[in-house]
Amino acid sequence: MTILDETYTLANGVKIPKLGFGTWLIDNDKVQEPVKQALTAGYCHIDTAEAYGNEKGIGVALRESDISRDKLFITTKLAADIKSYPEAVEAIDQSLTDLGLDYVDLMIIHSPQPWDKFRNGEHYFAGNLAAWQALEDAYKVGKIRAIGVSNFEKTDLDNILTNGTVKPVVNQVLAHVSNTPFDLLDYCQQHDILVEAYSPVAHGAILQNPILQQMAAKYDVSVAQLCLRYCLDLGMLPLPKSTTSSHIIANTQLNFMIKQEGLKQLKQIDHIQDYGEFNGFPVYEKTDK
Repeated sequence: MTILDETYTLANGVKIPKLGFGTWLIDNDKVQEPVKQALTAGYCHIDTAEAYGNEKGIGVALRESDISRDKLFITTKLAADIKSYPEAVEAIDQSLTDLGLDYVDLMIIHSPQPWDKFRNGEHYFAGNLAAWQALEDAYKVGKIRAIGVSNFEKTDLDNILTNGTVKPVVNQVLAHVSNTPFDLLDYCQQHDILVEAYSPVAHGAILQNPILQQMAAKYDVSVAQLCLRYCLDLGMLPLPKSTTSSHIIANTQLNFMIKQEGLKQLKQIDHIQDYGEFNGFPVYEKTDK
C-alpha cells in the first residue's frame, strides 16, 4: 500500500485521495502530458482551476485515460474575482464544459478577494456568500460532490460557517515547511475542514535548505519527499506539481514517517521570505509573520 491508496474522508463523507497532482502554471497546450504521466504513476486526484486556463487540456487527458471516472477525483476552482451568484453559476457550468465532465468532485472559491485586492483588508463577505450559494446549489443537484474554499482566513471561514447552509469541507492554502499557518490549521481541524497544502515545497525555494537536506539524508529521501511527508504528518493534503516524469513518480514515494523530534524541528525552520521569481504572485508576497 502506498500513499496513492490512502484517502481522507471529508466532512460530508466523500473520500479524497491524500495526495493530489497540482497543475498551476502549466499551460493548456502543455498540460496533457504531465497529467497523463501522473495518471500512469497512479495519481487519481488532479487539481486545477478556471484561472489556470488549462481545464480543457486536462479534460482531454482525462478522456484519453483508461481510468474510469468513478476512480478519479477532480478539483477545480471559481475564479477569485467572481463575487456574484449569476457569475458563479455560469462559471461552474463553464468549468464542467471545459473539463468535459458531468460533475467535479470538489469545487472551491479560489480566494476571498480578487487577486488584485488580495489581503487588502476587504473580505467581500456578501460576494463570497453569493458565490457560495451557487456552489451549494450545484452541490445539491449533483454537479459537485464536495465544496470548499481556498486562501480563506478564519474570519472568511466564519462568514461561510455562520451564513451558509452547507459546510465547507476543504480550505486550500499556502503551507510548507517554514511557512505553515498553524493557527488556521488548528481552526480548520476543529471544524472538520481538511487543509490542502499548495506549494508544499515552497515552489522549490526551500530545496537548498541545509537543515532539510541533512534531515532528508537521514531518512534516505529527497527534500521534496520530506516536505510532502511533513504536510501529511500534520494532517494536510499536499498538492505537488511537476512536469518531470521522475519527480512525478518520486513525489508518490512517501512510505516513511517523520519522528516527533524531527517534526518539531521542521515546525521551527525560519520563515521563507524570498520565493525568487514567484515573489510577484499575491500569495507569495513578503510578510513579517
